[in-house]
Formats: sequence, C-alpha cells, structure tokens
Amino acid sequence: MTAAGPRTRRGVFVAEIALLVATSVVDTVLAVRTAQPGGLSTSVLNTLVPYSGSAAAVLAVLRRRFAARTDLLAASVVALSVLSTAVSVLTDRAQVHPTSTETVAAVLLVGAACRRLAPVMAAGIAVLAGIAVVAAPILRYGTDSPMALLAAPAGLMWGVALAIGLILRDADARQRAGLIRARTDDRLQVARDLHDLVAHHVSGIVVRVRAAQALAGNPAVPPQDPAEVYGEIEEAAAEALVAMRQLVGMLRSTDQPLPLPDANLGDVVRAAAGGSTGLDVAVAVADSVDELPAPSQVTAAVHRIVLEALTNVHRHAPHATDVRVSVRRDEGNVVLDIDNDGVLPDTPGGGTGYGIVGMTERAGALGGTLEAGPRPGSRWQVTARVPLGDEDEPFAHLPKGI
Repeated sequence: MTAAGPRTRRGVFVAEIALLVATSVVDTVLAVRTAQPGGLSTSVLNTLVPYSGSAAAVLAVLRRRFAARTDLLAASVVALSVLSTAVSVLTDRAQVHPTSTETVAAVLLVGAACRRLAPVMAAGIAVLAGIAVVAAPILRYGTDSPMALLAAPAGLMWGVALAIGLILRDADARQRAGLIRARTDDRLQVARDLHDLVAHHVSGIVVRVRAAQALAGNPAVPPQDPAEVYGEIEEAAAEALVAMRQLVGMLRSTDQPLPLPDANLGDVVRAAAGGSTGLDVAVAVADSVDELPAPSQVTAAVHRIVLEALTNVHRHAPHATDVRVSVRRDEGNVVLDIDNDGVLPDTPGGGTGYGIVGMTERAGALGGTLEAGPRPGSRWQVTARVPLGDEDEPFAHLPKGI
C-alpha cells in the first residue's frame, strides 16, 4: 500500500460525512417548511417513526466499521425509507420526511453491497434500494408536486453507485487473482530452488553410498579406506546443508527478493547482483535488453543463475576484488556473463560442481546453454546463453509455466 492510500480514504470519508451533514441540514429545513397540522394518528406515527434521514446517515457511515454487516445495514436503510414513505402516505402527507439524506445513504450502501456481498444478495439489495429511493419522492410529495422530480436525480445516483460498486468488485477480484498467481509463483519458485540447490547434493550422497556398497561387495576390488568414503559423504552432506541454509536465508531475507513475474531483464539482473552481500559487483546491462520484458521462467532462471554464480564467488574466491555481471544480445541470444578474479591456482576447471549443474539445467530448460571455467589472469567466468526467439515477440517460443 502506498502512503497515498490512507490519505485518499480519509479524504473520501471526510467528503462523505460533509455530504451527509449537508443533506441532513437541507432535509431539516424542508421538514420544517412542509410540516402541516394533523390529527391524533398523525402525531402518534410521527412520534413512533424516527427521523429516517439521520438514522440512515448513521447506518451508512457504520458500513466502514462493520463491513461484514453491509447486508444488514443496507436492509435497515431500505426499511427506514419504506417506513417513512408509508408514514407520509398514511398521514395524507401531513408530515413528509424529506428524501435527500436517505437517498445518499442508500446509494452509498448500494455501492458497498455491490462490491462486497454475494451476487444474489447484492442484486436484491440494489433492486430494493433503487425502488425505495425512486418511489420515495413521488409517493411522499405526490405527482403534482415539483418535489416529485427528485426521483430523477435519485435514480441517477443509484445507477452511478451501482456502476462504481461493480467496478470496484471487478478490481477486487482481479487483485485477488493476482495475489493467488503470485503465491502460486512463489511456491513454484521454492520448488525449483529446492531442486536446484538441494536435490543435486542429496543425489550425490546417495550415489556415493551406493558406490561404496557396490565396491564393498566386490571381491575383485581392493578394499577402500572407509575414512575416505565417509569424508566424501560428509563433504556432500555439508554442501547440501549449506545449500539448504542459503535457500532458507533467501526466503527469510528481503535483501534477496524473488524476481517479479514478467519483469524486465535489466531489473532482474540488477536485483540479483545487488542481493549478494559482501561483494562489490559491477553490473553492465546493454540498452537492447535493459527494458526487455521476459516471462516468469526466464526471470527466475536468470535470477537464480546470477545468485548461484555469485555464491560460488563467495565460496571459491573469497578474496575477489573484481566481480562483473553483464547481460547483452548476441546473434539472437540473450547472453549473461558473470566474471570474477581471485581464483586460486588449484581450482579445478570444467564446471562439474553441483551449483554449475543446477545453472546448466536452468539454462537448458530454456533451450539455452551454460559454460563455466577458468580464464586467463586467475579469473573465472560463467556464460549463459538463452535463445531470444522472434524479435517482435521475445521468448514467445517458450512454454508457459515451469
């Protein structure tokens, strides 16, 4: 919610109160001017029936505090309006209750009902309120009175309230659908991250254990030192634990937010590079891809590749001082480079680590490739290439979803 949200709602509330107060003053003046002496029955009815406009105004304001009781509040205003109209008719219009405040209160509740209530309930309240506010001036003042013309603006206000309520109802439905999609995307993102960051490590443990069992049962194989086997399993388990902690930390922290679906590639790369604490990362995004919109599977893959590559820099080149992340177009591909110095001389090449495997699978799922390995000058570079597809509809060739 933006900061302007509460101020806007407060302004609407103040305007609503001012309108209800103004109409109440107008109704009071009209009631005094049109009052006529009546008999005993007229006095009794006017005593038993409260001034409906004031009561309706209070009920309309209460809808903000008791949103779950909008149906009851709206029905009460309609009932008050019908009761006031009946009193005016039964007393031969000796005491006419003006309609302005009732009309404003009723249309406010019609809008709220159309926005919040179930379709059948909202339709019933809207129809009854419409009949009540349009019929009230005609029945209370009579068709020969100019005041009966108030039925026209009352009907117009009812129609506007109905339209606004339905528009807000549709907007709320769209917002809920967007939240559901966002939550679904988050769950899918967690599933992908669990697979990328943990599954390979756990698979490595299983492979090592099975290999040790097979070798132990083969008499043709020389006995293997158990300590070496246990050391390999311990190393793989430690890597799995680190990967799991990294994932949990990313989910808990706002420093490494998950990419928004259908974001621009430039924003995704900058967000991922900026989320790597402890590294001074230089980011270069070519103008040709900076504002390039990408579907969720592309933004998720790019985001994870950058994060995993920078995590590897932390792990294997802790003294790196020159870390660069760049993205550009090249021959129909989007090319993502992560390059760093500070690589130790004994760092193995070839890119066979589990993190590299996960990044390769990410790129491969998009029809692309990934290469990782040492470069001259004690550097290491990860390069991912993802086909761009049609220039007019980038990434349109990719399947939707995972």
